[in-house]
Amino acid sequence: MAGAAEDARALFRAGICAALEAWPALQIAVENGFGGVHSQEKAKWLGGAVEDYFMRNADLELDEVEDFLGELLTNEFDTVVEDGSLPQVSQQLQTMFHHFQRGDRAALREMASRITQRKCKVTATALKTAKETDEDEDDVDSVEEMEVTATNDGAATDGVCSQPEPSDPDAQTIKEEDIVEDGWTIVRRKK
Repeated sequence: MAGAAEDARALFRAGICAALEAWPALQIAVENGFGGVHSQEKAKWLGGAVEDYFMRNADLELDEVEDFLGELLTNEFDTVVEDGSLPQVSQQLQTMFHHFQRGDRAALREMASRITQRKCKVTATALKTAKETDEDEDDVDSVEEMEVTATNDGAATDGVCSQPEPSDPDAQTIKEEDIVEDGWTIVRRKK
């Protein structure tokens, strides 16, 4: 009987690893080194941490599993998952744990196999923004624009200069000078 329990636990461990390796958010975090130079090791450690969490807490609710996984990704990989995959992975892990508790090794094998088959390689690429394109074309002007600080009756206006509106009233372009240093965009009223 002990051999069957160990076999089921090994299958549960393999299922956890399959689910985590197939998780695009984690793949991207590891591939891009969001966890630092030890991202690969952290990803492997994550499987053991999840297994231990389930073993210490027999009757977990789905939101508890989501919170645990979300906290691990935030703390270890500086990653906040907002793509809707966190509840899906949590549900997979919880379902596998229920199969493990019942000793249903066939269901564990089948679930791990299905997850592995659906696994795809995910890569993240940096997109070049309009701001970066403008900088590449004319570096001197963009540096000058970034250094301009307007004053209005002697008071600074947080580095934003009032710019003339485009002559076309339907033009809705965001200019570099409309983006304040902390990432906010100034929305101007049409005239």
